[in-house]
Amino acid sequence: MATESLNGLLRRLVSELVARGIPLEQARRQFERQYAQAALEKHDGNVTRAAEALGVHRNTLRNKLGGPGEGHHSTAR
Repeated sequence: MATESLNGLLRRLVSELVARGIPLEQARRQFERQYAQAALEKHDGNVTRAAEALGVHRNTLRNKLGGPGEGHHSTAR
């Protein structure tokens, strides 16, 4: 499988989102939530370690994951 640069991957994704009419704010929120969730999973649900890996405060990471009714994941400790 050929490797694709981050810029190339993002360009394809952004083009698809624009073509679907997804507003920038919605795309940004979803990207950040999924990015934060992936980091949390990589660090076995440890919010502090995931936040350190992302270079953000653990409260920022919790905010990115959303609150009740916004996809807050129960694995956050």
